[in-house]
Amino acid sequence: MTEEHDVERLSVDTCWALMRTTTVGRLAVVLDDHPDIFPINYAVDRGTAVFRTGEGSKVAGALSGAPVALEADGYDHETGRAWSVVVKGRARTITEVDDLMDTLDLALSPWQGGEKDRFIRITPGEVTGRRFGVVDPSTWGTLPSGSPRASTE
Repeated sequence: MTEEHDVERLSVDTCWALMRTTTVGRLAVVLDDHPDIFPINYAVDRGTAVFRTGEGSKVAGALSGAPVALEADGYDHETGRAWSVVVKGRARTITEVDDLMDTLDLALSPWQGGEKDRFIRITPGEVTGRRFGVVDPSTWGTLPSGSPRASTE
């Protein structure tokens, strides 16, 4: 396979397995008719993603009724391949007592301090992912002649 065609589409099961290997992702929401992205710590729970946060624009965007997306990625040093998974769906606050009790067992440790008493679950409508070979960084070391950054002026 050539490098540009070396992309493996991942099954939903593989996507979830990879999502379980990390706890950091990016949450994309629509807020005031504009996209916004927030880093979050998340946990996979029964075919959904759960994160813990405080009140603010992240919550307002996630709970606006518009779809959200959670993206996470990683790199396998043994194979030299990277992966990227996107979970698209709807977010809702976890309010049921049994569900809230279950979230206490999840490893949800936000990086930033402060009040983080809101638990939000993303229920997916679509889960997609891909794995691909990472090219040698030296590939990008030479700019074409005439490129503005190649100029010494």
